[in-house]
Amino acid sequence: MAIFNYSAAAKNGSTETGVIEAANLVAAGHLLKEQGLMPLDLTEKKQRNIMAFFVGMTTVPLKEKIAFIQNLDLLLRSGVSAPRAMRIIAKQTANKKFQNTVTAMAAAVEAGKSLHEAMGEFPKIFSHIFISMVEVGEISGNLEKSLEYLRIQLQREADLKSKTKGAMIYPGVIISAMVIIGIALAIFVLPSLTATFKDFDTQLPFTTKIVISFSDFMAGHAVLVIGGLIALIGGAIAGLRTKAGKRLLGGFLLNMPLISPVVKKINMARFARILGSLMKSGISVVQGLEVTSQAMDNVYYREVLEEAGEAVKVGKPLTEALGAHPKLFPFIVTQMLAIGEETGNLENILDQLAEHFEAEVDDTMKNMSSIIEPLLLLVIGVVVGFLALALISPIYNISNSIQ
Repeated sequence: MAIFNYSAAAKNGSTETGVIEAANLVAAGHLLKEQGLMPLDLTEKKQRNIMAFFVGMTTVPLKEKIAFIQNLDLLLRSGVSAPRAMRIIAKQTANKKFQNTVTAMAAAVEAGKSLHEAMGEFPKIFSHIFISMVEVGEISGNLEKSLEYLRIQLQREADLKSKTKGAMIYPGVIISAMVIIGIALAIFVLPSLTATFKDFDTQLPFTTKIVISFSDFMAGHAVLVIGGLIALIGGAIAGLRTKAGKRLLGGFLLNMPLISPVVKKINMARFARILGSLMKSGISVVQGLEVTSQAMDNVYYREVLEEAGEAVKVGKPLTEALGAHPKLFPFIVTQMLAIGEETGNLENILDQLAEHFEAEVDDTMKNMSSIIEPLLLLVIGVVVGFLALALISPIYNISNSIQ
């Protein structure tokens, strides 16, 4: 939000001056008019606002966007104008950044812009899917129906992400705890234990020598190790955001045993749900493929859908374009899509495919913990057994040498 110095005429003819907070200049003018003031002069007050900086750095959760669409649909169906509806929604929005965004959109629509154009000013918040479905709804005069399809698609996407993240939390917490505890033991605990073994002139087992060398290195280079680990994680995150990094990660996930089937099902569910929702709202297959490709996280699926869009544009069937990539799109998928194209019922077939793969992902994620848990227990058992062997074996050697 910006701060504006204003000079305005009141209803009694007097002139008032002061400051007002608003998303932009147009929004500031509307706020003054709502207060019964006629703006005479409005200038933005330049200031360094730390709080505004942090608000700008925050993200808008998917649940906030779903609530926005749901409330906007409800208010529009009730006959409320779009600008007024958005101002009502903004007042009850908890996320400060999204509140400012919705207020700015209301001002933009009041100034003559369409709703999809107002959303287009915030591409980091509203995806291409958002804007395209709203645009089609405005053009067709059936915006409420487009918002309903959009809400369903976003809700399904939120459910899919929630299930995926939920299945990954348990192993993620366990692995993180293992790494942190392992580093703490190596730096603070093991050196005091291994120091005892060094004082005795006896042959130490090979496992004990490994533990002593490791603990000595960690204790002597603790800052370097921790700093290097943080730098490695940061570098990996930055590298995975590059084109080469995304290709590397995408290829790894598609070829990794156990993980690959789940990744393919998630991408298939996302593809079918998004394309089906777009087509139901009135978007053509070609445009739908273009928008869907931009929404895919895996770069290989994105490239295939872009190629499919170009192929369909020149007259090729969708099934033929996707069928050329059987590793990404299984035979059963292309056959069902072929039936949909033949019967002219492609969007309903896509919905059925989405529900099928979403159900499979749900079942897989429910069983994921039962698959991962024994593997983690096995790793923990091996590490604990190795440490026990390394620390207990020299005790017997020392006892024998003393005797």
